[in-house]
Amino acid sequence: MTGEWKETALSEVIDLIGGGTPKTSVAEYWNGDIPWLSVADFNTGRKYVFDAEKSITQLGFEKSSTKLLQEGDIIISARGTVGVVAMLGCEMAFNQSCYGVRAKEQESDNNYVYYLLKDAVNKLKQISHGGVFDTITRETFNEIDILLPPLPEQRAIASVLSSLDDKIDLLHRQNKTLEAMAETLFRQWFVEEADEEWKTGKLGDIADINPTYKLKKGDVSSYLDMKNLNTSTFNPEGWCKRGFSSGMKFKNGDTLLARITPCLENGKTCYVDFLDEDEIGWGSTEYIVIRMKNPFHPFISYILAKDKDFRDFAISSMSGSSGRQRAQAGLIKEYGIKLPPFPLIEEINIQLAGIVPKLENNAKQIRTLEKLRDTLLPKLMSGEVRVECEDMG
Repeated sequence: MTGEWKETALSEVIDLIGGGTPKTSVAEYWNGDIPWLSVADFNTGRKYVFDAEKSITQLGFEKSSTKLLQEGDIIISARGTVGVVAMLGCEMAFNQSCYGVRAKEQESDNNYVYYLLKDAVNKLKQISHGGVFDTITRETFNEIDILLPPLPEQRAIASVLSSLDDKIDLLHRQNKTLEAMAETLFRQWFVEEADEEWKTGKLGDIADINPTYKLKKGDVSSYLDMKNLNTSTFNPEGWCKRGFSSGMKFKNGDTLLARITPCLENGKTCYVDFLDEDEIGWGSTEYIVIRMKNPFHPFISYILAKDKDFRDFAISSMSGSSGRQRAQAGLIKEYGIKLPPFPLIEEINIQLAGIVPKLENNAKQIRTLEKLRDTLLPKLMSGEVRVECEDMG
């Protein structure tokens, strides 16, 4: 490493900001104009967080220990799901399970610190303190040694990685728009403009629920964990190759619906498009697998699984002990649905055929760019790969 990079503690180049929670028993503290972050809001794998599920009032802000983070500040989860990092897209308050992180002027650049934290997450996890829940404390940041390049090189490194994240974010936003288009089509054809004379069928008439696929014990195949299912888009966060033991089996064109609480209520759903040709994948026993029958486009299973009416029905079918309730596949088959005549089904298929390939292509580009970014990240942070910048001479 060249002498211009200095070794220092992570805590020397950042300021840490603590969060807090207004009293939940005081209604006047909640549902105001100040977004209030928890890890669930930014545990998405995306660089930026722009909104939060909950919000607080100015009074709630003043009566609690929470602080206001600025646009461009960083947030990192410190308890439970440790080490999730995001950059704020706007001003937000946050809870005490997170730290706000801000670069020290003249020492570090906020954008660079974001990637520095991403690179340090594994080390943070290894030395995090705690019992049942792992935790990151202020001392943790003192224990992380880093190599810090000069500010111009920090900005150049961050610029390279940001260009990849910006492209990834653009593709995610495109897919969000495309999914919304597909959902609008479904609501239009199957619900809003459904003719009273159309036959009313059951989901089991037009889709196979938990279809049978063959996979021998020990066969190595793509494994998808429940934690990797998304709540906001069809594509999962990741998967791996693993020898089959027990679980639900699926193939490309299937939709996976999380059937257990709270995953079903949270909207965890996946459209499978990432397997090799003819590959059978597998995953949690807590999936319900939905596969459309001919002549329906496979993606209809995903749109249906995201539809509010269907989800309400699935939730109403749940049974079991409190905290471990599950939707019942047998009851899912009974979900009532209006069946358009064949010419309209063909029209729906044609329109989806113009949307779904774009979704799938964008998802493949996202995976490629994420792999490139994740490969470059440790190399750039260690100085193994250098970036030219104007001020370096």
